[in-house]
Amino acid sequence: MINAMNKVTYGVFVLTAKKNDYDNGCIINTVLQVTDNPEQIIVAVNKINYTHDIIMDTGSFNISVLSEKSEFDMFKHFGFQSGRDVNKFDGFEDFKRSSNGISYITKGTNAYISGKVKQTIDMGTHTLFVADVTEKEVLNEDSSASYEYYHKNIKPQANVEANDKKKWVCTVCGYEYEGEDLPEDFICPWCKHPASDFEKL
Repeated sequence: MINAMNKVTYGVFVLTAKKNDYDNGCIINTVLQVTDNPEQIIVAVNKINYTHDIIMDTGSFNISVLSEKSEFDMFKHFGFQSGRDVNKFDGFEDFKRSSNGISYITKGTNAYISGKVKQTIDMGTHTLFVADVTEKEVLNEDSSASYEYYHKNIKPQANVEANDKKKWVCTVCGYEYEGEDLPEDFICPWCKHPASDFEKL
């Protein structure tokens, strides 16, 4: 059953950061403008994400706003694998760099925002980064992809073909796990929610 929290209006974004010569990025769904003068935003990032650690060390990041033209491959690329295990920018060409030297995504996005962290708030599983906006640009007029739009139009529908393997679906983000049993300590590779948030298809 869809969680009522999914009805809250979220966007979907690629959060990018850079440490030394290593670029990394992950999918997030919580970016909020909190003040207009000066322009400040809050970004919530799960501590499991390697991008979180880079931002803690460097204090800088970019937000790429995903549009309704984004494809599921983008979510898989930045959400279903960890920068601790794979270089997500190795062979990836759909990006440019803003003046802070950090990458922003140019395909399936409509804007980017650069942030400089001025405060962090520990929220247990997540950190809230309060940041000054140092740069921003609208890339095109494509509509931004909401979290609801992602669920309805971007996320692949459940595989209805006959399959000997059982499937478990994350009720938070829609990630699907194949296997006879879902391990009790399984953590969703995209939204980082535990096995208790999965349902058997």
